[in-house]
Amino acid sequence: MDKYYESLLKSVEYIKSKIKDKPVLGIVLGSGLGMLASHIQDRIELDYHEIPNYPVSTIPGHAGKLIFGYLSGKYVACMAGRFHYYEGYEAEQIHIGVRTFKLLGADGVIITNAAGGINTAFKEGTIMLINDHIGFMAPSALRGPNIDMLGERFFDMSKVYDKQYLDTARNVAKKIGLDVKEGVYMFFKGPNFETPAEIRAARILGADAAGMSTVPEVVACAHCNLKVLGMSVITNMAAGILDKKLNHEEVMETANRIHETFIEYVKQIVKEL
Repeated sequence: MDKYYESLLKSVEYIKSKIKDKPVLGIVLGSGLGMLASHIQDRIELDYHEIPNYPVSTIPGHAGKLIFGYLSGKYVACMAGRFHYYEGYEAEQIHIGVRTFKLLGADGVIITNAAGGINTAFKEGTIMLINDHIGFMAPSALRGPNIDMLGERFFDMSKVYDKQYLDTARNVAKKIGLDVKEGVYMFFKGPNFETPAEIRAARILGADAAGMSTVPEVVACAHCNLKVLGMSVITNMAAGILDKKLNHEEVMETANRIHETFIEYVKQIVKEL
């Protein structure tokens, strides 16, 4: 058996011994969006450092926990804190959360992030549903021998953002009167923010938002046949759009400002999925 897969199974077996049910849905919470976890009922929290073979999140705004419990009546698994390439982790470690969801029995994943707005029609605080991504700079855990137990060597990426999930998110937004946008998310390795020239290039390529996460996880979801709903909170406008420096504090501030709207939206989506 592949050593990586074997270590992943040990992580999953430990988690199964601690939780009460099989999660039907996984949720990955981006920077500043971890407050959703406090709305999970009858929850069980596992610190990453407690779980065998798990990395530890090092970024401010990431709690570093797997949280299990009921959200809108559904038993969910929630990553309050993810792993980034720029933290120094190997590519296969970045994907460990969504692969854990799959092996625990989840059917799909809601993956969220804080992103910089490239589309000038957006403003800080906008919620963008991801309908596609640009990820040719993203590291891939699929490099090397394929893990056949997780998925096929070559697989399709044309419909990785699930149509049913997107339709549900659109309908929920309309139902609650929330003006959400849709667009293409582009991955950058970080941890530095992008240059104005890089953002201009991204706009030419068709990107609406930029960030340092999500794409590696989504590729892993496609590989192991997990449905995906991707959501970006536009916490700042990307480099060169506004005449000001970018910083992580602004990301956190904007995420905190819209957290009530974000939480209600996700809860309603989970209810309808």
